Amino acid sequence: MSKELMHKAQKLPAEPGVYLFKDGEGRVLYVGKAACLRQRVKSYFQAHPSPKVEAILRRASELDFVLTGNEVEALILEANLIKRYRPRYNVVLKDDKSYPYIKVTVGEDYPRVLFARRRDDPTARYFGPYTRSGAVYETLRFLRTLFPYRSCSGIVPRPNSRPCLNYHIKRCPGPCTGAVDPEEYRRNIEALCLFLDGRYRQVIRRLQQEMRRAARELAFERAALFRDRLEALELVLKRQRVVAPRAEDLDVVAVARQGDRAQAVVLLVREGRLVGQESLALSAATAEEVELLTEFLKQYYGVIASSFPRQLVLPCFPEEDLTELWRSRSGHEVKVLVPRRGYKKELEELAVKNAWAALNEEVLEAEARTQSLVELAGALGLARVPYRIEGYDVSHLQGVAPVAVMVVFVGGKPHKSSYRRFALIASGHPDDYRALRDTFRRRFTRARQEEEALAQGKLSPSQAKFLPLPDLVLVDGGAGQAGVAREVLDELGFYDLPVFGLAKEEEKLYLPHRAADPIVLPRRSPALHLLQRVRDEAHRFALGFHRRKCERESLRSQLADIEGIGPTRLSALLRAFPSLEVLRAAGVEELARVPGMNRPAAEAVYRYFHEGESNDQADRC
Repeated sequence: MSKELMHKAQKLPAEPGVYLFKDGEGRVLYVGKAACLRQRVKSYFQAHPSPKVEAILRRASELDFVLTGNEVEALILEANLIKRYRPRYNVVLKDDKSYPYIKVTVGEDYPRVLFARRRDDPTARYFGPYTRSGAVYETLRFLRTLFPYRSCSGIVPRPNSRPCLNYHIKRCPGPCTGAVDPEEYRRNIEALCLFLDGRYRQVIRRLQQEMRRAARELAFERAALFRDRLEALELVLKRQRVVAPRAEDLDVVAVARQGDRAQAVVLLVREGRLVGQESLALSAATAEEVELLTEFLKQYYGVIASSFPRQLVLPCFPEEDLTELWRSRSGHEVKVLVPRRGYKKELEELAVKNAWAALNEEVLEAEARTQSLVELAGALGLARVPYRIEGYDVSHLQGVAPVAVMVVFVGGKPHKSSYRRFALIASGHPDDYRALRDTFRRRFTRARQEEEALAQGKLSPSQAKFLPLPDLVLVDGGAGQAGVAREVLDELGFYDLPVFGLAKEEEKLYLPHRAADPIVLPRRSPALHLLQRVRDEAHRFALGFHRRKCERESLRSQLADIEGIGPTRLSALLRAFPSLEVLRAAGVEELARVPGMNRPAAEAVYRYFHEGESNDQADRC
């Protein structure tokens, strides 16, 4: 096959673009970019290739390419394709599809500040990425105390609207009620954006100006509010370490690698202060340190990062010149520095130390997870270590809106892309056994069908949604629930899959239909803690699914009562507005833009949800 690929490489155009090596099943093995495709790809077939190139050519069956206008476009496309396909032989940022951001909808009259995972709004500003969603929520809560903002959707101000709790506890200025001047609100949001950018001196100057303005207008309560915000901000500044003698902005990057694991760390220095650190895991594959650093810089600053410093401090120069890529994304020149002495060298050493610390922590956590799996196999008498564990739970409200879920842990960690939801038919009364029986029959019947399709060549492993099979099945419940699962698995021919039930409170493990002989693991056992995590994750996932289903059923029943809303419009509204709260906050124009809706129907929906509010306010008057 290498000869066919080599023949195709010789016919590639001598233009900039991106090339993709694929295996026989169409999976992307490697993505690369080149200023001249023909010359770059032909170099793969020279004598004595590197081990990495040799591995790629041994597996590759296809060679695709995409032409671009210039090398910068090729760099951007390469980074996006790596993020999309996550090829085996590229350095890939782990979980880069779901890094959280703070989103500020600056295109609106009264901008909102939101948690976001996708940067799909060109009119909004994004800050991040953050590596922990908890850090985003903590930042949002802190920002509400310094710069109260709105987060609700819909058109503001809204007629006859009542302010929410955030307004009453001074966490929102209440633009929905018209209680705040648009210019004043806009200045508040601009200060918030400056804070997120690390421009603390500018924020302090703005707050001081607002305080003096309020004092001149004899609005002493408002002046005291700005004074309190200034004190809170100065307290934040005292806690931040000054690392540069000048008020300059720079990012300090370092990478650490051990085996196939790697960690990148970015220290964020703004106005001479160390304002934050982001630690990102990488799949190192066979990359050397310079290649590892280059690929990280391309993906992080080429696709993911939302802000760019004027200076980038690195341990070594990257393999490729990325300045044009960064200029195209940032709009300004980004200077690359490899310091040999001084405070920037000290910062680089600090970044390296943090990268190794993060990598060692990840390695230790991985070893602990492996040890807990080995201990679990011994405690349960399993034939092999349960690398893949599936947890099941059922949720309903006295038989109403029953649902079931499947969560998956791989190597002791949640594998969320493998989670599955099962909407069940209501029986009119609580029946967990029936719900579990239906769930296991659906899940493992699909697995059997996929096994047959794989054997016949009608399905590739990457297309299978219910394979591979688990090494251990855990049911939230006791011996009865585990027994139902065992019966269905035996019925479908999965005799060797071990099944256990983990009961709440008692924390005992039950074999199917053996309530009198539970397995009791020590309370501090890592194996028990792992099973509890699986059980609790299944419970959390099931409750969330059940709650959303109940909300949708309630919303469906309410919408069906509105004149002019038939089945087609009902389905369109449910797709556009996932909850009653979101639909209630929508304005007439927003409702009218839903496919299939028109203005009279939109006005009918708006009146249905808002006439009650007007009547309530009239009664109170």
